[in-house]
Amino acid sequence: MTKEECFYLGKIVSKFSFRGEVLAKLDTDEPELYTEMESVFVEFNKNLVPFFLERAQLHKSTLLRIKFEDVEEEADADDLIGAELYLPLSSLPKLDDDKFYFHEIIGFKVTDESFGYVGVIKSINDQTSQTILIIDREGKDVLVPLNDDFVTKVDKENKTMILNTPDGLIDMYL
Repeated sequence: MTKEECFYLGKIVSKFSFRGEVLAKLDTDEPELYTEMESVFVEFNKNLVPFFLERAQLHKSTLLRIKFEDVEEEADADDLIGAELYLPLSSLPKLDDDKFYFHEIIGFKVTDESFGYVGVIKSINDQTSQTILIIDREGKDVLVPLNDDFVTKVDKENKTMILNTPDGLIDMYL
């Protein structure tokens, strides 16, 4: 399994007990969806290694307390701190038609109601306070905040997105 076939679930941030339990900060709005996992891929020495779970439960609502099989001691848990967690893309919950995962819209053609054809989504930056669509328009990057008020329609079947951005937003990049 490669990272391209997976999605980033979160990161192990600390150990929880002397019995090898760890706490993971999940990158999701619904961490409770992941309490029944049987396994997860852990990035260890730049490889994705499958780890099987004995149990997982929410801890203080935002962290997932995990007990992995064969991680029995504090020293074993220490080795996992900072490791990233991944799951196969196929295990993502199905979303309604009007909702999408970021990886799904890469390559979508973007049209703005006022401006017209903008370009193709080449990536998404979610490392800022506001998620940004990075749209390629003939070699130039057009940056548009991914804001519910701007997104008019997402057509997964035809791989298109229609936006209604404020006047001048797209022009300032061209």
